[in-house]
Amino acid sequence: MKKPELLIPASSLEVLRTAVIFGADAVYIGGEAFGLRAKARNFSLEEMKEGITFAHERGAKVYVTANILAHNRDLDGIRIYFRELQEICPDALIIADPGVFMLAKEICPKIERHISTQANNTNYLTYRFWQEQGAKRVVSARELSMAELRELRANIPEDLEIETFIHGAMCISYSGRCLLSNYFTGRDANQGACTHPCRWKYAVVEEKRPGEYFPIYENERGSYIFNSKDLCMIEHIPELLESGIDSFKIEGRMKTALYVATVARTYRKAIDDCLKSEELYRENMGWYREQIAGCTYREFTTGFFYGKPDENSQIYGSNTYVKGYTYLGTVSALDDRGYCRIEQRNKFSVGDEIEIMKPDGENIPVKVEELLDEDGNSMESAPHPKQKLLVKLNGEAGGYDILRRREE
Repeated sequence: MKKPELLIPASSLEVLRTAVIFGADAVYIGGEAFGLRAKARNFSLEEMKEGITFAHERGAKVYVTANILAHNRDLDGIRIYFRELQEICPDALIIADPGVFMLAKEICPKIERHISTQANNTNYLTYRFWQEQGAKRVVSARELSMAELRELRANIPEDLEIETFIHGAMCISYSGRCLLSNYFTGRDANQGACTHPCRWKYAVVEEKRPGEYFPIYENERGSYIFNSKDLCMIEHIPELLESGIDSFKIEGRMKTALYVATVARTYRKAIDDCLKSEELYRENMGWYREQIAGCTYREFTTGFFYGKPDENSQIYGSNTYVKGYTYLGTVSALDDRGYCRIEQRNKFSVGDEIEIMKPDGENIPVKVEELLDEDGNSMESAPHPKQKLLVKLNGEAGGYDILRRREE
């Protein structure tokens, strides 16, 4: 079995660095336009350049999404954008639209072209078609089973790569082509502006009784008829390895550094353990389950891998996430007194019991002994997001370690 690439999402330069340090072989990011996560913070060209340099210095790759379904008005801007990307040279562009693909092939031919899941890639002839156009990799539709993925691998050239989502949020629409957001809010999901109406509350209204709302499934919170569980394949790494998939992809370009660190570290260890021996992988299953449940999620499903999802793949009582840990910040450096420098993400206080989460898999319980602001003033708590702090712990932290607090 060949070693697959572990491909991790990043919403910012900080998260890209976290992904690489915690085990990503490659990271996919979006620019400030033409990607399907317009609400994400995304990357300026300068940040992209810095992120690519950081990744390349550590042996990782960076892919840039340009996977909107383009309108005529988008094309001139895409031409300019691709000329700019040609200068900073990411490792690949992820594209859904054939017209955008043609522009990439013309303007930046030296950058690999990968075909987005948004292009509905469900059969091996589609894969062969895209290879003939010059694609190096095709991202499979999420609607494919494990058996279909094996059949794909057996019927395409060996040098054509398969990328498949193995973890993260599921979409209620076929290959992500949803119209609900556009219909309700005027914000087009296929242009990167999805408002996620699949997570909203719904009820039925009978035509002749306007204003009378009948819950489809009733409890005190409302009804969530489109609310899918999250995909998680941590318990099925051997089957994924045997299927011939080249790249294991994690969903989540809107997620925090804690989420990215958690999924990257867990899947990195699971893949590496399984490649050493399946017995070792089975022995460590409890650790994988415990760690992956520590990041924010909506309960887990195996999606389409083992048959079509049924009513058990939906969550009907709530649209909220399960939250195992709160992200406090990432250690950027230690000063000469041993204080951790962080940019705070959530409130914590002197005396709190927290954890240092390390890239090698270790989690160290520590106590917050002291907090100082940028000017060295003592503080009892840190209530302001993005505040730069010096934190004294009764345990040793290093650069890029994550500080987190367990939530009961």
